[in-house]
Amino acid sequence: MKKIALAKMKENQKGKVLEIAGGNSIENKFMSMGIYPGREITKLSHFALRGPVTIKTGRSVLALGHGMAAKIILEVE
Repeated sequence: MKKIALAKMKENQKGKVLEIAGGNSIENKFMSMGIYPGREITKLSHFALRGPVTIKTGRSVLALGHGMAAKIILEVE
């Protein structure tokens, strides 16, 4: 298992959230979207050159900016 930022994951790769790099404000924002430590996330797609990252968490599909995706650290196989 290795640690990697969501922004650097490959398409259709799954991982479990280990930590969120940032303060309480960003942690609360992610928590309201259903992204928190221990939650499994699947990266669906991304656009080149720091474009949005599309993920699936639970039954929700979300699009995050590249900067926000870089703050989510996951454990992947």
